[in-house]
Amino acid sequence: MKVKVGEEAPDFELASHRGGKIKLSELRGRKNVVVAFHPFAWTPVCERQMTGYEAEQPRLTSHDAHVLGISADAVPPKAAWEKSLGGLSYDLLSDFFPHGAVAERYGVLRPEGFPERAVFVVDKNGTVVFAKRYDLGELPDMADVLAVLEGIDS
Repeated sequence: MKVKVGEEAPDFELASHRGGKIKLSELRGRKNVVVAFHPFAWTPVCERQMTGYEAEQPRLTSHDAHVLGISADAVPPKAAWEKSLGGLSYDLLSDFFPHGAVAERYGVLRPEGFPERAVFVVDKNGTVVFAKRYDLGELPDMADVLAVLEGIDS
């Protein structure tokens, strides 16, 4: 991973499944951000990862945290996937064009052209306070993210 704990998170602006664009720097000063790269929509581990964030929304919200789920899928499939998941209260972002540019900037773009499964937590100041890559079939542990967010609050 190119981005390390203690560094400023590289800014990006990506299309959301809800329409419009989300720019990371626009959340600065207002939200802690969980940047969750995942390989593909419509895959079992990615489904469990994204619905897991939704299940933890009350705890994430209590820490002023906003999730951004990022893959190289285009917006229409991400929007359809979000509906199939029963709806999400956070944004699924498309790193489709230029293909994988944000994943590349974070150092998590695989040679095959899709992102690694990786999670970054960015505090309200824009600093990366957690960065971890997971095996493709491994579900990230929400306890890690929640512990980091609790640490920010203390």
